[in-house]
Order: sequence, then structure tokens, then C-alpha cells
Amino acid sequence: MPGIDETRQFVPLKIAVLTVSDTRTFEDDKSGTTLAERVQKAGHVLADRAIVTDEVEKIRAQVKYWIADSAIDVVITTGGTGFTGRDVTPEAIEPLFEKKMDGFSSLFLMVSFPKIGPSCIQTRATAGVAGATYIFCLPGSPGACKDAWDDILVHQLDYRFRPCNFVEIMPRLDEHLRRPKAQGASV
Repeated sequence: MPGIDETRQFVPLKIAVLTVSDTRTFEDDKSGTTLAERVQKAGHVLADRAIVTDEVEKIRAQVKYWIADSAIDVVITTGGTGFTGRDVTPEAIEPLFEKKMDGFSSLFLMVSFPKIGPSCIQTRATAGVAGATYIFCLPGSPGACKDAWDDILVHQLDYRFRPCNFVEIMPRLDEHLRRPKAQGASV
């Protein structure tokens, strides 16, 4: 049965939150605030928070900056995952992924369907790993951010969660970057 193993010690992660919006400011950014509050309530560190406009270059630059920062373990974005012309978060971030996390999108749809029905098909939520950093791209609604955090991320970003979680494999995320090419390898 999945759940928290109280014999394990909680490991706080350093998490950055990015809001992608042409109109939001920190004063009215409900989705970013929802995530920031949940990150801190769970015991993690809100390492940074930013807002950028719906432009591929700006989104990608901010996420690349956080990927390069060894003090950031996780990046969570909110906004820009729909189908309108300005929704470009997946286009900006997916090329950065070394490994895409297909299961996240599927699980997010499963979590969303009972709450909003077939309207959940209107998201392109995505996730992956880049530079040993987990990246999760969520829709821009506070409800979607709450659902993704409460039903998926709070568990997978908690070292105590069993049977497995993202935290316990973090030390091995960049092993391909540290290991020299095998002698005599043809690839």
C-alpha cells in the first residue's frame, strides 16, 4: 500500500516556481502562489520564483538558468500548456528534456478527469528531467496546480513516500554526465 514511511527522514528539496503569463504579476498570480505555498507547507525550500511572458525564448532562458543552478532540484511551471497561439510552454521546455516523463501527463489527466471531466483534454501538461533537475509544466489554473501538487507531486517529491519516489533516484539522475565514455565503446 503506498504511503509515508515514518522511519525515513524527510529530505527538503529546493524548488523553483515559474509562472508563464502575459498578464500576471506577483500580486495577482494565484497559480504561482498556490504552488509556492504548497511547496513550503510540505517542508521544501522555495528556492526562487519568477514570472515570464508567453515567449519561447524567455521561458527557455529562465528554465535553463535554473537547470544550470546546482542549488535547484525541481522546477515547476504554471501556464502556457493549452492550445491557444500564446501557449508555448511545452515547445519551450520539452527540447531541454534529456528524458521525458510520459507517465506524468497520463497521471495528471487521471487526477483531473473526475474534477473537470472531458475538459481535461485541453491541457498539454508535461514533465521531464534535464541536467539532473526535475521539471513539471502545469496548466495556469490554481485548481490544476493544487491537483497536480496534492495528488502527485507532494508524494513523489517526498523521500519518505513508498514504494518509490523521485527523491531517492536523484543522486543517479546525472550519472551519465559524470561517467567517462567506456574505453573501446563504438557509440
